[in-house]
Amino acid sequence: MKWALDPSHTSLSFSVKHMGIFTVRGRFRNVTGSIETDERGRPIRIDATIDAASIDTAEPKRDAHLRSPDFLDAENHPTLTFTCDRIEPIDDVRYRVHGQLTIRGVTRPVTFEVETTPPVTDPWGNRRAGATATAVINRKDWGLTWNQVLEMGALLVGDEIKVALDAEAVALEAVAA
Repeated sequence: MKWALDPSHTSLSFSVKHMGIFTVRGRFRNVTGSIETDERGRPIRIDATIDAASIDTAEPKRDAHLRSPDFLDAENHPTLTFTCDRIEPIDDVRYRVHGQLTIRGVTRPVTFEVETTPPVTDPWGNRRAGATATAVINRKDWGLTWNQVLEMGALLVGDEIKVALDAEAVALEAVAA
């Protein structure tokens, strides 16, 4: 069965240490994607596209810097993409999803821990399912190396980024009557 991420019910958030003492949180406002499941409802294919310019940390100057060539270079690299290579079942609702994440034209492997929810039928007859995915990446692996060393020796921006995706998908095939 084929599914599409519902952008109005999908949230891609991230967190990173600032000055080694505070966690900055943000999100990408525009995430699209597709999922394919087998006859038992298990995911077998996942692809996602993230609009780089949709980054939002609730601080306009920081967001502009994150869109700049120092970080995402959104003008030259308008999207971040994830393409699934392999899905490893852990149990009936949990999976390790291995794939390729492309940021700024650099593609590197990443593994997400995913927990799914069983499909339901919404009041309008659409089949919907949900999932939460988490991963930790090192931004330097994608060439995101801009930083400043502070007087106390800490880095202005941490290297480790925690990523969390909360997604709702809607089936693209009609529900059988």
